[in-house]
Amino acid sequence: MFKRMIQGIAVCVIAYSAAPALAFDFGAIINKELGIPVDPVLPDTKQENTGKPVDKLSGFSTGEQVGSLKQALIQGAETAVSSLARENGYLGNDKVRIPLPENLQKADGLLRTFGMGAYADDLTASINRAAEKAAPEAKDLLIGAVNNMSVEDASKILTGENDAATRYFREHTETALAGKFKPVIAASMQKVKLAETYNQFAAKGAMLGMINPGDANLDDYITRKAMDGLYLMMAEQEKAIRANPLEATGNLAKKVFSAIRF
Repeated sequence: MFKRMIQGIAVCVIAYSAAPALAFDFGAIINKELGIPVDPVLPDTKQENTGKPVDKLSGFSTGEQVGSLKQALIQGAETAVSSLARENGYLGNDKVRIPLPENLQKADGLLRTFGMGAYADDLTASINRAAEKAAPEAKDLLIGAVNNMSVEDASKILTGENDAATRYFREHTETALAGKFKPVIAASMQKVKLAETYNQFAAKGAMLGMINPGDANLDDYITRKAMDGLYLMMAEQEKAIRANPLEATGNLAKKVFSAIRF
């Protein structure tokens, strides 16, 4: 029955858009009228460098500086992961909720016009549930990146901008994290028939240059957006600790971050 409904909508969409008869049937997601989506950009958490001099850390040994930073980073990583790994960690958080791919968002109104809004809602929920299941995979990788941090890395982060640690994490974990996230997400989305339908027709749209290749496969799209959400939450944790050192775990971390705060 669902397949017949999709086919019916395809006929209506073609008539509605007066577009050439291309091979599609899922809400005109590859119709030329929908345009080419733009890669989402992670919100810029970068703030103006306060220019804190390194000599503010002169009262602490190198070991104390590195140790305090690792305490704070592990705290931030664990908090970010746990906040996303729980039910509604992504779906219930406006900052990181993963929307439908942009090309499909443009078809959302059309789906609702034909009484199929529930399918879009279900797909959105499934996308975010998949991200929530993948989130725990990040914890060991992030802690490993902290443990492997060099003294030079630690110094740059302590005296750097508000998102210096988050940038370090992205640089050192992004590739491995994608490898951890994607299998979990793929396994979760295998149960979603609507996702399979999307992939079939979005792939054709990408070949015709109407859909960004990065959005042509839901597993890839969800993986990318889930990682963006994770790094965003980590950036917020980092910013909070820098702004209020008393939020840091451990007396040493409180002292070191307080020193560079003022």
